Amino acid sequence: MRTVLILVLFLMAAGLGYVAYEGMQPREVAQPAVAPPPTVRVLVAAAPLHPGTLLKDQDIRDRALPPDEVPENAVPATIEQREELRGAMLRRYLAPGEMLSREDVLRPRDRGFLAAVLRPGMRAVAIGVDARTGAAGLIFPGDLVDVILTQNFSGNEASSSRRVTAETVLSGVRVIAVDQMITQGAPIPSGRAAATEGVARTVTMEVSPEQSERVAVAERLGTLILALRPIDAQEEQTARPTATTFGGDVSPALSSTEAPAAPRMRVIQGNAVNDVTFR
Repeated sequence: MRTVLILVLFLMAAGLGYVAYEGMQPREVAQPAVAPPPTVRVLVAAAPLHPGTLLKDQDIRDRALPPDEVPENAVPATIEQREELRGAMLRRYLAPGEMLSREDVLRPRDRGFLAAVLRPGMRAVAIGVDARTGAAGLIFPGDLVDVILTQNFSGNEASSSRRVTAETVLSGVRVIAVDQMITQGAPIPSGRAAATEGVARTVTMEVSPEQSERVAVAERLGTLILALRPIDAQEEQTARPTATTFGGDVSPALSSTEAPAAPRMRVIQGNAVNDVTFR
C-alpha cells in the first residue's frame, strides 16, 4: 500500500513539474495576415512583334503590374479588349513582354486601316462573288487565291470545242477583305450584310497597279472565279496567265462531234481576192 501511495505522489509531482515548465515557456503571438499588394493585369507582347503585324490571340498575353507602374494608355487584360485587338495592325516594334498601348495599334474599324494594311506600291481591288465563284464562303482575309477567268463564245466566233474557255489571269494574290470583314477572326457585321448566311458578296485583294487593270478587263470579258491556294505554298507568284483550257480539252466527246474543217484556199487575181472551199 505504501508503495502505491509513493508511486501516486511521484506521478503527481511529475505532472505538476511539467505544467510549471510549460507555463514558464514564452508564448508565440499570432501575427495578422498580410494582404498581397494590389496589381493590375495589362496586355503585353508574347513574342517579338514587328510593325505591320496583324495581331492574333497568340501574339499577346497578360502581365500583372503594380498600379503605379501602369500608364493611362495601357490596355487592360479583359476579354473585350482581346477581341477588339484581334486583327488590329501594329504600328511599332514590340519586344517580348513589352506593354501594349492604345496608340500602338490601328483597329479594323479605324479610318485608314485598309490603306495602312496595303504594302507600298500595291492597290486594293474588289470583285463580286457568290457561293460558286467565291469558294462557298470559305475564303478569308490573309488567304492566297488565284483568279480564273471563264468565257463563253458564240457559235460564229469559235467551234463548239472552243466556245467555253478558262484561264488564270492572276496567281497567288492576297485577300485583304471579305465584304466588311478586313481581318480573319473579326466579327461579321449584323443586319443586311449578314442576310447572305455567311456567303460573301465581295472579295478585296491586294494587287499591283498592272494587276488591277487586268482584273478590270477580265470582269468585262466573263466570269471571275477564285481558287484558294495552300497557305504555305512556295510557288512563284506571277501575274501572267497560264495556258488556256478549252471545252474540248475537258470533254473529248465535244471535239468528236465537230465535222472536220473543209480545206480552203485563197485565190488572188490582180486586185480580186477569193476564198475557195473544197467540199
